[in-house]
Amino acid sequence: MSCRIAVFGTGYLGATHAACMAALGHEVLGVDVDVAKLAKLEAGEVPFFEPGLEGVLKSSLESGRLRFTSSYEEAADFADIHFIGVGTPQRRGDFGADLSHVDAVIEKLAPLIRKPSVIFGKSTVPVGTARRLGRRVRELAPVGEHAEVAWNPEFLREGFAVQDTLHPDRLVLGLDPSAPGRAEEVAREIYAKLIDEGIPFLVMDLATAELVKTAANAFLATKISFINAMAEVCEAADADVAVLADAIGRDERIGRRFLKAGVGFGGGCLPKDIRAFMSRAGELGADQALTFLREVDNINMRRRSRMVEMTREFVEGRLLGARVAVLGAAFKPDSDDVRDSPALNIAGQIQLQGASVSVFDPKAMENSKKIFPTLTYAESAIAACTGADVILVLTEWAEFRKLLPGDLEDVVRRTKIIDGRNCLDARTWRDAGWDYWGMGRR
Repeated sequence: MSCRIAVFGTGYLGATHAACMAALGHEVLGVDVDVAKLAKLEAGEVPFFEPGLEGVLKSSLESGRLRFTSSYEEAADFADIHFIGVGTPQRRGDFGADLSHVDAVIEKLAPLIRKPSVIFGKSTVPVGTARRLGRRVRELAPVGEHAEVAWNPEFLREGFAVQDTLHPDRLVLGLDPSAPGRAEEVAREIYAKLIDEGIPFLVMDLATAELVKTAANAFLATKISFINAMAEVCEAADADVAVLADAIGRDERIGRRFLKAGVGFGGGCLPKDIRAFMSRAGELGADQALTFLREVDNINMRRRSRMVEMTREFVEGRLLGARVAVLGAAFKPDSDDVRDSPALNIAGQIQLQGASVSVFDPKAMENSKKIFPTLTYAESAIAACTGADVILVLTEWAEFRKLLPGDLEDVVRRTKIIDGRNCLDARTWRDAGWDYWGMGRR
């Protein structure tokens, strides 16, 4: 059965959710205050890079099931199912999450709700937010108790967002026991095709649903920082962290995924989410439970400093005047997201210490220029490496993994390469006469 859905926020999360809900057969209205962004979406253009999303967006528009508007009044009249997909960035000056965008949606939408409706939150929020928003909606909505807030967190991986929306590994729904109880019925209707595929549908209370997302991100961040801490030990002990990870990853209790040492994690989720988690735990009086996340964060940031130190060592201890090629700017491959990107942060630090830095990324160049306009940007990997004293591979793009020594040896000044993602074959480069250095590898 087709539902009428409004999705508030048309950024990475909201645009993906709106297009995919229309692909599932629902009538969807995307809502945003950014008129320029809406114009792009209406023209079938995705304002960011996400593999496969443009095709889903265009087909949803062509089917007539997807439209966009800046009018909250139109959205309230059109739909009785609303999804909140706006951003929750880190607050300036502290670790907490900035909920101003989420609150703004509620303050504008709730007074317009004149028919029984369900508001599903998808944004990542501190535990306790959903209950607070539910009370506020019941205060503001003309229908009072017939306006219900439930929480349906997202688990999107950049580069796989369409797959993670249309074929997720689980669906999580948090319910308010004091609400009328329509949310579960409505959610099952929305996701009927996914549930029929056998995708687990997990129903729980609001607080637990909020914690599922933050706890998952905290665990993944911890796993990444753990193997990076082991990389530091391996460097000191002359061991190989890649072999170590393969060995411990065979243990089914541990698993190999996310056990890849490198320059650490970045992006718009893991860094700010673990900090917001720590902040919220402190507000609840449970700060000691999450003190380990401070070290997780510290280890992650230390990887960037380590890469700068390694680069200095590779150019005889002096970055001033050195030519450094940086391959990668996005925080991960298959994305143009440069938020808290280790690659860009490292490139900026090296430049500040006097090196000439040339950067290339297949998709993130324009976004990089907005944040670091003083860096030099090349048109290709070969151009970035021309005249380089050392090459840094900082984002694991497929085209960088496929590079061979013969592709670069005629254009570089020195045959030196540091593999910040441990994504190259060390033996291939060393056998070709290059000075190769991986993170935590002999």
